[in-house]
Amino acid sequence: MKNEFDVIVVGARIAGSSLAYELGKAGYSVLLVDRAHFPSDVLSTHNFFNNSVAMLREMGVLDRLLATGTPTYRRAFIRMEDAVIDGRFPETAGETDCLCIRRTYLDQALFEHAAAHPNVTAREGFRATGLLREGDTVVGIGGVGSNDEAAAYRAKLVVGADGRRSKVREWAGSARKMAVPTDFASYVGYFEGFRQEGESCTEFYKIGEYLAIVFPTSDNLHVVGLMFPLEWNDWISRFNRDAEASFRELIGKGFAATSFPERLEEAKLVGPIRGLQGYDNDWHEEMGRGWALTGDALAFKDPAVGQGQHDALYGARVLTKVLAGRPSWDSHWESMASEYAGELERKLLSRYHMACQFTKNRPTGPEQSAANHLIASVPEATGAFLGIYNHANEPQDLERVIMSIIGKQ
Repeated sequence: MKNEFDVIVVGARIAGSSLAYELGKAGYSVLLVDRAHFPSDVLSTHNFFNNSVAMLREMGVLDRLLATGTPTYRRAFIRMEDAVIDGRFPETAGETDCLCIRRTYLDQALFEHAAAHPNVTAREGFRATGLLREGDTVVGIGGVGSNDEAAAYRAKLVVGADGRRSKVREWAGSARKMAVPTDFASYVGYFEGFRQEGESCTEFYKIGEYLAIVFPTSDNLHVVGLMFPLEWNDWISRFNRDAEASFRELIGKGFAATSFPERLEEAKLVGPIRGLQGYDNDWHEEMGRGWALTGDALAFKDPAVGQGQHDALYGARVLTKVLAGRPSWDSHWESMASEYAGELERKLLSRYHMACQFTKNRPTGPEQSAANHLIASVPEATGAFLGIYNHANEPQDLERVIMSIIGKQ
């Protein structure tokens, strides 16, 4: 195989494979590498709201994902303290359905879709070990294949799509621009036979210091996430000893005022409970001379807001657009970095700040409680609220709707 490309993408999950596909479609020669062999699972709540489903359709991969039998849904049931918000996500880009597909199916499909493009060369089982440089510019990567043979590849641009603990980000020296540590430990499990009430939906609960989220997913399962304060060391120790019993007990304790614990008790755990004990909601320098970041490598957000997979798809399009706008990259690194950062901030920063609010263990104040009840009771406000999650509207649009309703009362 050749060893020189226009772009090398390190990390071939959602962010990396979608970027490789977009770049290949734009006419660039791309090397896509990942240390894993697909299919390969990863800890994730793996949800796409309907705006992201539209992007998957435009990429030409949606039909393959739906062929797995993974169910779609349109409804959200959200309980925040005693306020219940129940409604459908607004239609966006012609799509009404949301999709929460398991990563074993999703990542393999996206990887193979990218690898099938004639401009994309893909290598599984290749571990990048460092960046190649000429002066202050990154010009490639070195690494080791699954056969332990060392190899080096050169490119005009190296993109880190290698996740929350990105090595490319570390090697490039990308500065951390923002960081808000979470107050919560997070645990995820898959359950068979979980009964939902009414139309299939995503369920979200925030009661006291407990948060939980449920999505219908592949293989006739539901993925259930539970979050509780990191400072509850006794509970973390109990999870380390018996995760399933602790998971069920804590849900029963935190959400006793709902039907959620009873319905979970009827369901059977499939596979292990997996956890993440602390993380930062962070945002890093997006681009430099010969390098760029995308996906979680660039910005990681609390999974409670469900934006990570959308941002991976969107970032791939933005970076491709920025690169395609310059016939030569060598003399435009600063302007490209500025454009890339600006486009991402305009679209994604409001949800990043929303995640930073969710990630702190703070009681719901009287003003927020009143707003939640208003959102729950007025369909226009319910739609505006849910539309924040699928980018049908912005947070300030919800504020205007709420103020308009209050003004009419």
